[in-house]
Amino acid sequence: MAEIVTMPKLSDTMTEGVVAKWHKKVGDKVKSGDLLADIETDKATMEFESFSEGILLHIGTPEGGTAPVDSLLAILGKEGEDISALINQAAAPAAPTTEKKTETAEEPKPAATEAKTEAAPSRNDGRLLASPLAKSLAKEKGIDISSVSGSGEGGRIVKRDVENFSPASAKTGAKTAVAAGTESYDEVNLSQMRKTIARRLAESKFSAPHFYLTMDIDMDNAIAARKSINEFGAGKISFNDLVIKAVALALKKHPKVNASWLGDKIRYNHHVHIGVAVAVEDGLVVPVVKFADAKSLLAINEEVKVFAGKAREKKIQPSEMEGNTFTISNLGMYGIEEFTAIINPPDSCIMAVGAIRQEPVVKNGQIVVGNRMKVTLSCDHRSVDGATGSEFLLSFRQLLENPYLMI
Repeated sequence: MAEIVTMPKLSDTMTEGVVAKWHKKVGDKVKSGDLLADIETDKATMEFESFSEGILLHIGTPEGGTAPVDSLLAILGKEGEDISALINQAAAPAAPTTEKKTETAEEPKPAATEAKTEAAPSRNDGRLLASPLAKSLAKEKGIDISSVSGSGEGGRIVKRDVENFSPASAKTGAKTAVAAGTESYDEVNLSQMRKTIARRLAESKFSAPHFYLTMDIDMDNAIAARKSINEFGAGKISFNDLVIKAVALALKKHPKVNASWLGDKIRYNHHVHIGVAVAVEDGLVVPVVKFADAKSLLAINEEVKVFAGKAREKKIQPSEMEGNTFTISNLGMYGIEEFTAIINPPDSCIMAVGAIRQEPVVKNGQIVVGNRMKVTLSCDHRSVDGATGSEFLLSFRQLLENPYLMI
């Protein structure tokens, strides 16, 4: 008997998914455990294995298409089996986004709209919206993927766009797009990740009463310690590794900051799991360094590098982004000297770390060049008071200014 395969819920916050790639086509035999499709969730692109077996009789959501959790993804059954009743039953909800776009793509449009849609889709950071398979196929065919128009969700370039690409039509579109005196713009539909970021951070900002504590830290000793470790140690560390370790040890000393607001109660965590914000194409993810207080600087460095690589390749697993008790957001590498961050639920606090800057400071009655770094602690006033947050920052500063205490 034919069986419906539904869009799986692959993360705790996932409400809908995008089919990044099908590994089977209609008519293929599918065994239990076979890789069926790659599903893009709000956090990562994950492999989805079949729990059933049979012939793939129907694909309900095409590559690049979006479907809600538990809606029709595919149908497995016996060859030649009548599945019309199952398809009609599953067709009651709204059709996937991509199918709607495909139907309207051939409708007549004003010239200005045509010019906009023929340009390759891009995000605000300039990167193209394209599936990994589309990028790989374009490379094989020697096609500049920036010349390809996308038909997937939000203009995402998928496999069929590369297969149907015509260089002649691309040139025509380019001439129209750059016509002098023409107003133009790009509109990009929200990715699953961006939707979740918007929802969760809005909930945090508007439900948690934030207050902010900023502290300036002398980084001279931290710079000297890092230099010595990198020259004579068994590996290399970054300033962010020093920050993570110092935060972890300070949290052990101040457990009231290592807290979670749970509505009718406050959870004071005895373990220290540090979330580290990592920028990716669609926004940011927060992999978690678990039991960070018990790990060496080199171990923290290696773990964060692995997480960052997985995040940017969309291979990070939901289990690697769960359980945070405190979060760090570091924009120092971009030259940002000071900023505030929105608390990452269920944490009670998040630390925003700025760039190390050189400026004149007074030491022993003399004006010398000093290295300073500002950090700002965002606190949820429902669970953390000003004095509690300040005492935590004092301990954090003591550790960074005296790094031998944590080595």
